[in-house]
Amino acid sequence: MAEVIRMPRLSDTMEEGNIVGWQKKVGDKVSPGDILAEVETDKATMELESFNEGVLLHIGVDNGPVAVEGVIAIIGASGEDISEILKQIEEENNSATTSEEKPTIEETPASETSTTQSSAQATPVSHQSSESTAENGRLKASPLARKMSEEAGLDLTKISGSGDHGRIVKRDIEAALSAGTAQLTAAGTAPLAMASYDPTQYGDKPVSQMRKIIAKRLGESKFSAPHFYLTMEINMDNAIVARTAINEDAPIRISFNDLIIKASAAALRKHPQVNASWLGDKMIFHQDINIGVAVAIDEGLMVPVIRNADLKSLTAIKSEIKVLAEKARTRKINPDEMSGNTFTISNLGMFDIDEFTAIINPPDACILAVGSIVEKPIVKDGEITIGSMMKVTLSCDHRIVDGAKGAAFLQTLKSFLENPVKIMV
Repeated sequence: MAEVIRMPRLSDTMEEGNIVGWQKKVGDKVSPGDILAEVETDKATMELESFNEGVLLHIGVDNGPVAVEGVIAIIGASGEDISEILKQIEEENNSATTSEEKPTIEETPASETSTTQSSAQATPVSHQSSESTAENGRLKASPLARKMSEEAGLDLTKISGSGDHGRIVKRDIEAALSAGTAQLTAAGTAPLAMASYDPTQYGDKPVSQMRKIIAKRLGESKFSAPHFYLTMEINMDNAIVARTAINEDAPIRISFNDLIIKASAAALRKHPQVNASWLGDKMIFHQDINIGVAVAIDEGLMVPVIRNADLKSLTAIKSEIKVLAEKARTRKINPDEMSGNTFTISNLGMFDIDEFTAIINPPDACILAVGSIVEKPIVKDGEITIGSMMKVTLSCDHRIVDGAKGAAFLQTLKSFLENPVKIMV
């Protein structure tokens, strides 16, 4: 009997997935464990793994967005009649909405994918990027590379791929544009002059699933959570000395950000009301201290989570951040590595930003914005001297954290960073 494959919910914030490439085509045999398609979610590019045995009889959406529980494919026996299934899907879609251009392949009500049902499920597997095809002999290129080549008028058949299995990726397009060696497209369109600007940076661009979720979640946070902001200046002289001593002949060199994460975790342990979440009808004060660390990538921001940060050493924090940040930048990170945060840190100090305010990363109660360390005149022991000062701004959800509680947390954080030996105890 034919099985309907629906778009699974691959992360807790996912409302739709964007199909960027199929690894199987209609008529191909499918076995459990085979990769059917690659889907871009708000967090990563995932592979959909089949649980079913049979033949791919129908592909609902070649590429583009599909709502969670929307029909994406049908698997069954070779030659099996699926007209009744397609008719039922169309009727369900027509009853749900009349605005879809292709109702047979869009949103379709279904029972939860986490339960046993007649509809097949798919298993997500983290993946760096997507190929346009893997087995049918067509040109292999990532979606971004194809988009860039179209906008610049390049012929992909004239470009060598440096990705896995010869796949053409972004850096290959950039190299071709820089070298000026790419040929005209089949339509005869001449590449745009690249001496003064990069045409791929301009014009209309589709909104990625990640950017959609960023816009939605931060919009909801900004306009639903009553933000207020507390800024404090911290003398980092002792932190600089401590970092220098720790890194001397050390196999793993820690950064100031690692110190800030460790100090923040220690401060949260003393102020559990800041390590909290607002869930509408209740507040949760978390026992675990899981700190999200904002990482910038081309498509926006990802927030890998350092779990139980207060229990980890500085070198352990450094190692974990390095691994998670690289996985985030290459889109190999798993959704569970970006969930469960109870507090978030956003550091723009490396960009010479003195201070800024950050939007709370829901469901956290607070987010800490960290600026750069600046040498400036300060008064110390009644004398003017030069100090290495750093400004931090705590954005607080006033539904959970009051001004006095936020200020107390910052005082403790200041004490730890100005006397780093305290966080070693």
